[in-house]
Amino acid sequence: MIFCGVDDLIFSIKISTAAKALGVDIYFERSPDQVVPRIREKMPSLVILDLNSSKMRPLEVIAQLKGDTTLREIHTLGYVSHVHTDLIDAARQAGIDEVLARSAFSEQLGEILTAPRTTRSARPEQPE
Repeated sequence: MIFCGVDDLIFSIKISTAAKALGVDIYFERSPDQVVPRIREKMPSLVILDLNSSKMRPLEVIAQLKGDTTLREIHTLGYVSHVHTDLIDAARQAGIDEVLARSAFSEQLGEILTAPRTTRSARPEQPE
């Protein structure tokens, strides 16, 4: 199961449409205060976060996940506008596993949703 902390309607539709076509079980949480409790409840294999979302507080979510021994091994992937290098750096400092530019995320969405994940990546990808 894949968990999405995404409040952007366009990306929510992209992700849900791709997941449905691929038969991937996906869960969206749009309440920022419920993101970490729902992750704890669902125990997904992947958490997707829109790093540009101020509402969803993705940096706080990443820090909470990676600071919790029960949740830290859940793979985290964030997508972001490639011009926000300070946000990319902050996400890496918080412990995110993978960062992609928004365009790369869209292009690779099918692969992202179907890739097997069991442990944290050793090194995050560089955004375009």
